Amino acid sequence: MLAMLIMMPIQAQLMTSFTAEPKFHDPEVKYSKKSTSFQLMTDNDAQEVMLNIYDTATGGTPVKSESMAKYCTSPIINDKSMLWCTIIYEDLKGKFYTFNVKKDGRWLGETQGVRAMAVGINGQRGAIIDMKDTNPKRWNKDRSPVIAHKDLVIYEMHHRDYSIDPSGGFTYPGKYLALTERNGIDHLKKLGVNAVHILPSYDYASVDETRLNEPQYNWGYDPVNYWVPEGSYSTDPNDPVARIQEFKRMVQALHKAGIKVILDVVFNHTFDIDNSAFQRTRPGYYYRKNADGTYSNGSGCGNETASEQIRMCDYIIDCCKYWVKEYHIDGFRFDLMGIHDIKTMNRLRKELPDVLIYGEGWSAGNCALPQSMLAMKANISQMPGIAAFSDEMRDGLRGPWDGDDKAAFLGGVKGNEESVKFGIAGAIQHPQVDMTRVNYSKAAWATQPTQMIAYVSCHDDMCLVDRLRASVKGITQDELIRLDLLAQTAVMTSQGIPFMLSGEEMLRDKKGVHNSYNSPDSVNHLDWNNLKRYPQVMEYYRDLIALRKAHPAFRLGDADLVRHHLEFLPTQDCVVAYRLKGHAGGDMWQDIYVVLNANRQSRTITVPDGNYTIVCRDDQIRNIGLDTFSGTTVNVPAQSALIFHN
Repeated sequence: MLAMLIMMPIQAQLMTSFTAEPKFHDPEVKYSKKSTSFQLMTDNDAQEVMLNIYDTATGGTPVKSESMAKYCTSPIINDKSMLWCTIIYEDLKGKFYTFNVKKDGRWLGETQGVRAMAVGINGQRGAIIDMKDTNPKRWNKDRSPVIAHKDLVIYEMHHRDYSIDPSGGFTYPGKYLALTERNGIDHLKKLGVNAVHILPSYDYASVDETRLNEPQYNWGYDPVNYWVPEGSYSTDPNDPVARIQEFKRMVQALHKAGIKVILDVVFNHTFDIDNSAFQRTRPGYYYRKNADGTYSNGSGCGNETASEQIRMCDYIIDCCKYWVKEYHIDGFRFDLMGIHDIKTMNRLRKELPDVLIYGEGWSAGNCALPQSMLAMKANISQMPGIAAFSDEMRDGLRGPWDGDDKAAFLGGVKGNEESVKFGIAGAIQHPQVDMTRVNYSKAAWATQPTQMIAYVSCHDDMCLVDRLRASVKGITQDELIRLDLLAQTAVMTSQGIPFMLSGEEMLRDKKGVHNSYNSPDSVNHLDWNNLKRYPQVMEYYRDLIALRKAHPAFRLGDADLVRHHLEFLPTQDCVVAYRLKGHAGGDMWQDIYVVLNANRQSRTITVPDGNYTIVCRDDQIRNIGLDTFSGTTVNVPAQSALIFHN
């Protein structure tokens, strides 16, 4: 009874400040000029939570410390969560804050909280700002381009890679704002991609934002603050508003250009355990453990998160919903999606029905949960509307992931044809794909072709040019270009969702570095001079993407339609040929033939007697036609694609 008398005034005060009764899903900080409300979720056996207010983002001592009040316990059965709340009736705009939780008689250490929406430099303290100050002009008018998932062409990029090199001529090299500049946007439009997949852009650990004048590089797969953009890509990481506003300006510019924005998210692990906001708020709760009590390491990074825990599941979903609402993000690529449980991914799909969700359908090691519960590629059929990368197609084209010097289809190694065909069909069950001869998977895993991401290279492993040089013995520069274009033809004519690494359109290389996550700019940068050195590469990529977008036969988006219209021709060694028949998808062309010849010699294929128009040959593409032929046979040049129709 005494506890209730103590609690009631606190709740009454909170109700006057919050627009609604505090809930476990609410932001941790709500600012207004008159007051700022704070809340934090802990275990229900936490003994105390101290709120500290600072004048600065680092250093100094608190200008105010206040013990927070227990507000309520979770109404969910077996969820041992406690919500702590407090209100400070001052204008705290521009101040910084931390929480400190006391449990088992000891303070766990100051933390910015797990849901900080703004932070100071290096993310050590939360920042108190008015989120309305972060909105660019006409932000309320920003709208995502309306593009069906089957019609997407995804371009994977890293902020620094794309714009850091002087050859790009960017005013804001390596920054969010580079993607508001005309040259940065116009290149994407000219190429024809309609979605950019941006490598992790939340606040991460490995770049020191106080030393940006020194060379530093990282992909960003070491999360610290999931709800706020990384400061090193902003023009002023000292300003908590700048990173948010500039990220929004980037999204706004891409949307205006008709390009969707996909965020790479890494919920499967954190930078570390002991210093993470998760551990300093609820020790042991957010991380998955083995039966012996040790931390599971399916991520290969020393920890893996426990998405099966209700509050971790909530966290992932609430965070994604926040990026959609606050930043107008259009999709999410899940790093090591196979670490998360199926229920969490399906709940996310249900709560964000329109956004694109895809990820790596594997883990980097053994997880504490059984594979039957995890969002592995083999379980994609249990996750409608969620896609996974096809390593079958990738490695069938370039060679196995565990050997950079090993070639496959592109290197003239026979026996990979069924793996390529599996990718062409979109990883669905197709009567003409012999699954006993497909690498990695012995059963089709996609129920719809839009559940497969078609690709031959990404930021991981060698980029395409380096892999071809390493695996195809004696390769010449002419062969390199032909095989590069052949690889992308397979990807862009696949029934899956096509995906390419930035810079491949300008014959990008990384000096042979396999894993360039922390390599210098000299390795990772895009050399924009390559557009002049190899203009034919950009032209082919542009025309190939335009061909896909012009012809619905290449993007049917339905498994039954694919099985009905996609017919493979008899297989030859290192030749995959097929036709899309009967005005597939309402296409203006009656039958479209695609032949991929990876041999160092030309090949002849047999087709029904007729009159045909060639639209792709000798590394040139022209939708209105390059040439015509009649009869029942056609010659396919070496190491290239032939596309024709009747």
